Amino acid sequence: MSIEKDSICCPSCGKKGTWTPENKDKPFCSARCKLIDLGEWASEQHRIPGPPVELDDSDSDDDAGNEKR
Repeated sequence: MSIEKDSICCPSCGKKGTWTPENKDKPFCSARCKLIDLGEWASEQHRIPGPPVELDDSDSDDDAGNEKR
């Protein structure tokens, strides 16, 4: 049994495809699967493991450029 070097499986649905320049949605099989994955990250169903990051007020972008002189 030989596996094609350019063979990939869609991370969302598992459909087999190929890694080619014509596949603009790679590694996904379609724009729909790409959006499903994005939604899962946005709703925090997928997470990078590790401790939560706590931001203090000095890291906030809300006050950028609004310093008192």
